[in-house]
Amino acid sequence: MALILPRIEEKSQVAVIGAGLAGLSCASALALAGMQVQVFEKSRGVAGRMSTRKGDGWQCDHGARYFTARDPAFQNQLAIWLEQGAASQWHTPIGVYENQTWQSSKPSDPRYVGTPWMTSPAHHLAKSLDVHHSHTITQINRAPQQWQLHTAEHGLLEYKPDWVILAVPAPQALLLTQTIDPAITALYGQAKTEGCWTMMLRFNEVIAMPFEAAFINEGILSWVARNNAKPQRIGEEVWVIHAQSQWSQDHIDADPQTIAPQMIAAFIALGGKAPAEYAIHRWRYASSDPAYQPRFHCNSEQGIAYCGDWLHGGRVEGAWLSGHALANAIIATH
Repeated sequence: MALILPRIEEKSQVAVIGAGLAGLSCASALALAGMQVQVFEKSRGVAGRMSTRKGDGWQCDHGARYFTARDPAFQNQLAIWLEQGAASQWHTPIGVYENQTWQSSKPSDPRYVGTPWMTSPAHHLAKSLDVHHSHTITQINRAPQQWQLHTAEHGLLEYKPDWVILAVPAPQALLLTQTIDPAITALYGQAKTEGCWTMMLRFNEVIAMPFEAAFINEGILSWVARNNAKPQRIGEEVWVIHAQSQWSQDHIDADPQTIAPQMIAAFIALGGKAPAEYAIHRWRYASSDPAYQPRFHCNSEQGIAYCGDWLHGGRVEGAWLSGHALANAIIATH
């Protein structure tokens, strides 16, 4: 199965800033349509918050928990990932802890994860793209018909695109474009982003809990999951725990070493144990308002546009749909 898009004759040059799922979705669709696309990513890998941390003998998905597929376009993309082995359905029953009681969660749409890592769908999209890692875009200028991109690592880039697409969280987009595109101020004002403290707990033994994954609806945690319960996960026993969003936001600038003991204590209170080893990660822009869904923003006169989950409901599917819809809008202008 393949996604078919119309090809365009004009070889517009496009810079996509951000190699998360939204940026890769947009970039791959534009490249399939015949545009010359380069992706610039500040980190050493792709996937954004669809992340997997790897340690000595262990691995853990410390970003997105799983994803669902409700829109037909995303279902088509998921079918490709499933066929290529980049994703699998996650059948593990998920629980809910509330009022000091464990119970099964209500039936939901099928849940999926990347395989063998959560990053795999993003790698599948990126393999046919020109992705520049360790390129932190610090400044964007219009000069005069094309864009100039400045990076922290390499200074002014030779690449002068006709289009700049920002596939980054709203606060980062605001810093880059508020002086050149007034629309971002209004977009940012309506987008609510919150952080999340995440911990990866490694154990020397299997931890017996009522469920291998659960939503936590009281206390400071919101999610616990045994990473080994996901398809094709190998290595030592590892659990991931997420702090509740408001609690995370209230403590987003705290010292990680003051956060870790509180989260571990909350995990132990649920029936867990103290880990043999742990890692902690601060996601400053982990989630966004699910009710805010303009999908994308595109200024075709200037050649600047925005996509991301923060513009389409805040989920993995929303990120992909945002980038895909933006690509179709840009293609329609040519």
